[in-house]
Amino acid sequence: MKPSNELFDLIHSLTKSEKRFFKLSSSIQSGEKNYLKIFDFIDGQDEYNEAKLKDYFSKERFVKHLPSEKNHLYKLILKSLRHFYGEQSASSILKQELKNIEILFNKALFKECKKFLKRAKRVAAENEQFYYLIELLSWEKQLTEELYESGDFNVDLNKIIEEERDAIEKLRNLAEYHVLYSRINAIFRSEGFTRNDQERATVNEIADHYLIKGKNTALSIRAASICYYIKGLCAATNRSFTDSYTFFNRTKEILDNNSKIRVDLGKRYILTLFHLMRCYIDDRNFKMAQELLDEIYSLKGKKGFNSLDLSLKILNISIIDQMNLLNLQGKFEEAKDLLDQREKEIEKIFEKSSKEQKIKFLFNTAYTFFGVGMYKDALKMLNDILNDNEQKLRQDIYSFSRILNLLIHFELENYEFLEYSSNSAIRYLNKTKRDYQIETVFVKQMRKLARTAIKLESISIYQETLYEIHQLLNDENERVILDYIDIESWLKSKIMDKSFVELVREKSISS
Repeated sequence: MKPSNELFDLIHSLTKSEKRFFKLSSSIQSGEKNYLKIFDFIDGQDEYNEAKLKDYFSKERFVKHLPSEKNHLYKLILKSLRHFYGEQSASSILKQELKNIEILFNKALFKECKKFLKRAKRVAAENEQFYYLIELLSWEKQLTEELYESGDFNVDLNKIIEEERDAIEKLRNLAEYHVLYSRINAIFRSEGFTRNDQERATVNEIADHYLIKGKNTALSIRAASICYYIKGLCAATNRSFTDSYTFFNRTKEILDNNSKIRVDLGKRYILTLFHLMRCYIDDRNFKMAQELLDEIYSLKGKKGFNSLDLSLKILNISIIDQMNLLNLQGKFEEAKDLLDQREKEIEKIFEKSSKEQKIKFLFNTAYTFFGVGMYKDALKMLNDILNDNEQKLRQDIYSFSRILNLLIHFELENYEFLEYSSNSAIRYLNKTKRDYQIETVFVKQMRKLARTAIKLESISIYQETLYEIHQLLNDENERVILDYIDIESWLKSKIMDKSFVELVREKSISS
């Protein structure tokens, strides 16, 4: 059986501050600390190799029961992280306070218990931690009963019960919004945008839900923020970017005006800025899009945004979406420079990134290489996507990867392979449930080009293709392809015998 990498992954996920805290907390413990030896050795490995670990400590007695030592170390690291982050989030503080309340209550120290309870309730209310608030109110009811037995009738039990009802209702309300969010997020993560009437009907059904469309249906700040976020995501998935901007901007306002909740909803805040950036890109306002990207990057390391998960998300956006923004402006060389400058950083985060982030990176890198004429390198990146049999995640990227694949083979003059790839792309597109025609039209025209030997004949095909593409681009939904590949500028570059990069730049300046 292959040794587990779990301990290696946990150790290598630690920041310098977390490692320092672990070492300091371990130093005050008495007794033998074999776990520190294991920690230091694994921390020094680039990839986990248990055979080398056993060989290095072959003379140590603990190596005979290495699995239990590793398990002990894993638990100690988690314990250290709990202490390290114990005061950094409202939920962590409330977990500790609940334990303190339980201890004081069981020791019949009711006066002290009441002080802790009052403080914890304030924290729970300010941060809208309804789950913890319900548990605290349950303790308050028990404490009130004890106070009644002592002759203290200053507390109104009915008021506590009313508070509990209110908290339960707000928690239920928030849970309903999360169900709606899960539905729209599944569509967005799967397709990137709606591609047929059935998907649009599903999105419209969510957008028309009484909790989303109705007035004053959100019973808390958290609920209001997710309500407007769902509205924004529904609009973005239907490519209604004007509405999307309005709703995401409102989400940002809510979170900006409630800093404690924003800290707890760091991921939502980052993604809100990301979607606002997409709205600016759709409006061809690249200056504002860049400002949003810079704002996202500025959050790195700040309170509420300093977890490994959010740090990775921020870094991925600052690389992948920065490349995309540069590519859209025809600044392919700058995008390539970005890749070179941050190569080590990219290697470090790539393996820890989600599959969605990985395929976005591969596609944007392939398009960058295509823009600078590095066609073989572009093909290598693209093959990692095309060889994947993913059936659910980001089908927009998988579809447009096939279009980019055809352009690369055309530039490499692989005409025989181009015809084969065209047939393969048509089969793939026919299997997908989509209403759009532009991909199919373009692929069929590329197949014609693959069979054309005379340049003069090719020009007429380019012109015919451009005309058909222009007709289709009058439909906003068909224009989605330009967010990924500027086939319009590519066709013009062939007709006018001009640089593809130059035409993309001219379009970005004039828009």
